[in-house]
Amino acid sequence: MRAVVVRVEMKNNNPLIILSRSTPLFLHRLFELEVPEIFDGLITIKNIVRIPGERAKVAVESYDERIDPVGACVGMKGSRIHGIVRELRNENIDVINFTNNLQLFIQRSLSPAKISSIRLNEEDQRAEVFLKPEEVSLAIGKGGLNIKLASMLTGYEIDVFRDVIEDDDEDIDLEEFADEIEGWILDELKAIGCDTAKSVLEILPQDLLKRTDLEEETIRDVMKILSSEFE
Repeated sequence: MRAVVVRVEMKNNNPLIILSRSTPLFLHRLFELEVPEIFDGLITIKNIVRIPGERAKVAVESYDERIDPVGACVGMKGSRIHGIVRELRNENIDVINFTNNLQLFIQRSLSPAKISSIRLNEEDQRAEVFLKPEEVSLAIGKGGLNIKLASMLTGYEIDVFRDVIEDDDEDIDLEEFADEIEGWILDELKAIGCDTAKSVLEILPQDLLKRTDLEEETIRDVMKILSSEFE
């Protein structure tokens, strides 16, 4: 069993050694073992964020222009990353090329979703990300993991919005449902980046349940009201 020693405590004059497999440091050490370029200092891990057992994102940077940091970490046909994934019991790992260009870094952190545009608020450290409808669920990820980890990795609170440039005449703003849906419910949906009917309908009910404070019955009622407008 592999683990890292996170601390050593003395209890009743006996040393107590605390081990961990869930800390980002453990994943950092696994990369050092599997990727010689990291161990030798040619590639640096800039940041690691994890939800242990579910998913992780690792930002890497190379000091040698001839070395592709992501390719080196993944290995030929995934040989290096697969060893780490097996050790972590199939935890999904996204390896991202670090950049000081914040917009590009946020874009990469939300992979595999393709971003249409990004609007930054550096003072509040928030990013409004606009995507095509089919990309919204990819950006959010299963159970909201992708967007949560992207926020942790970049240090910016990320709000996802549907790109309204296309098919604008075929969608309906949530405010149009104010007579049928209570205001606090609409506010909950807007807080996760849903400002139109279709942007809500594109998210699975179980994901809405995890990402909002709404109850399952409330979500079902909202979905029914919104979907009826497109029937």
